[in-house]
Order: sequence, then structure tokens, then C-alpha cells
Amino acid sequence: MEESVPSPTTAEHSVPAPRTVDRSVPDPTTVEHRTHGSKPTESIKDVVLWRKKNQSILVILVATALYVALEVYQFNFLAVTSWVAMFVVTVLFLSGNIHRLLAKEAPDMSRMEMSEKTATEMAYTVKEVIEEGFRWLLRVGAERDLFAFGLTIGSLWLLSFIAGRFDLLTFLFTGVMLGMSVPVIYVKYEHKIKEYGWRIKMQSQRCLGVIEEKLKKLKSRVTRQKVVIKEKKTE
Repeated sequence: MEESVPSPTTAEHSVPAPRTVDRSVPDPTTVEHRTHGSKPTESIKDVVLWRKKNQSILVILVATALYVALEVYQFNFLAVTSWVAMFVVTVLFLSGNIHRLLAKEAPDMSRMEMSEKTATEMAYTVKEVIEEGFRWLLRVGAERDLFAFGLTIGSLWLLSFIAGRFDLLTFLFTGVMLGMSVPVIYVKYEHKIKEYGWRIKMQSQRCLGVIEEKLKKLKSRVTRQKVVIKEKKTE
């Protein structure tokens, strides 16, 4: 019997064709890798550290405009808020109607929605802040860290002193200005500030050790005197 030899066409069809990768569809792993670092805290850090200069300047301009409108011109806060809201609604209304009149696509509003991942990251950030506050209280109270105790008392005293000299609006405006300037200075001179803080911490620990040693000697002296008094009473 003659064996049936497959034709060249059938042999070619039996070999699987090479896979073609559609470059227009993004790889989900690369998308996840790119979007992993886009956290709300990172955006706030970029604004505070002046990595995004336009947004940092916008924050200062908005804070200054609100302070001038409310403090200098004595406008009411609710009135200013209503005017800003009316301006935003009017701009959105006009832009939407202009898009429809020009037969263009409607503006993409998906960026104005908060994703589940962003909400989870914000909740995790709040949780970290609360836990760091509890850890700070533990260091100040339970661990008897003299440096942390002095820093906390000094900061609270300074806060109460400043708050007693200014009203709430001026205090908030000053806080915004300091928040936009102090972190940049700290990052620029971080090494020197940490070195100076380490020296202060070491000096405070030495002072705490001397105080504890004197208290131990005083306690032992008091106990010895009590023993001597009891022995004299028994005689």
C-alpha cells in the first residue's frame, strides 16, 4: 500500500502561526507598575516640596486671595464660598453647552471620580497618622524620652502662644505659608538638622541620666536615715 504523504499546504497549516502582540493594548502589569506610585500622599509631598511648581504657586495664590478677601476686605466666608461655587458651576455649564453646540464629544468626567484604590490608600494614610500619634504618646509617656517630652511640651506651648496672639484665619494662613516653606528648608538642610537634633538628644539623655542618678542617691540616703531612726526608736 502506498503511504499518504501530507501535501506541503497541509504541513504548513499544521504548524501554529507565530503570535502577534497588539502594541495598542497596554500590558496590565506595566500599567499597575506605573500607577502604583501615584498615591495621594505622594501628590501632597510633591506640592509641599515644590516638585510641582505650578500647583505649589496655585496653593499660595489661593490661600493669599482668601486671606485678603476675608481678613482685609472683611468678606463673609459663606459668601466667598458661594461665589466660588457659582463660578465653578457656571464654567462647567458653559463648557458643556459649548461642546454640544460644536458637536464635539462630551468632556471626560471620569477623572473627577474617586476610585476604590484611592479611597483605600487615603484610609490607610489616615490610619498611619493615627498610629504614629499613639506611638509618639507612648514615647513621651511610657518610655520616658526626655527629648520627645521636651519637644512636645515646647511645641504645644509655642502653638498656644501663637494662637493667643492671632485669630483663626491668620493662624491658618500662617500655617499654610509655613507648610509650603519649612519642609523645603528641612529637605535642603536635612543632614545638618538631624545632626543638631542628635546632639540635643544625646545631651538630654545625659542630663536625664544625671538626674536619675541623683534621685537614686537621694532615695538611698532617705532609706538609710529611716533605718537609723527605726534603730534608735527600738533602742
